Amino acid sequence: MVFNQKIAQQTAESLLQINAIKLNPKNPFIWASGWQSPIYCDNRVALSYPKVRTYLSQVLAEEIKNQFQNDIVIAGVATGAIGIGMLVAQELGLPFIYVRPEPKKHGRKNQIEGKLEPNKKVVVIEDLISTGKSSLNAVKALEASGNKILGMLALFTYGFPEASHAFDQANLKLQTLCDYNHLLKVALEQNKITEKEAQNLSEWRKNPAQWTP
Repeated sequence: MVFNQKIAQQTAESLLQINAIKLNPKNPFIWASGWQSPIYCDNRVALSYPKVRTYLSQVLAEEIKNQFQNDIVIAGVATGAIGIGMLVAQELGLPFIYVRPEPKKHGRKNQIEGKLEPNKKVVVIEDLISTGKSSLNAVKALEASGNKILGMLALFTYGFPEASHAFDQANLKLQTLCDYNHLLKVALEQNKITEKEAQNLSEWRKNPAQWTP
């Protein structure tokens, strides 16, 4: 669920402008899963643009301030959300930690990096939601350490049905600045894609594993 139309539109415009999100339905990208994809999203690019990263972090910080109490910890999901999560925590003057996909194989073998005592309330920051598997893996690690997860805020989601189902099953509220539908709408308005390409992009989202250009 996006926060509101205005934020979704501004976020889409910003991410498209800096090429953090690229749309190329004619020459699709290949994901690690082997899927052909007409979209590639790397929101870490935003960290290199001060105005964009400030906008994104301030919007997230404002939403957290409005929805949650002050006595919380901000957690970023490694590696994509470490930067933006740290900016949000700095904006709010709150502690920050980040969660690895799995524990380190050496040293202290941490999966959670930073100071996190049990029984803390945590808000998780993510940069991108695809299937939701890696995001919810971080949540499980935080819960296993004895903490309560209040919710997850992300920059962008593809809106795959399996992700919605996974978050429902986990009983975790997910909110995003932007989603796939708003992105396509803005891209079409800015003539970055044609009507036909927009339809093709919509078809991809319905069944990405079987989609072909």
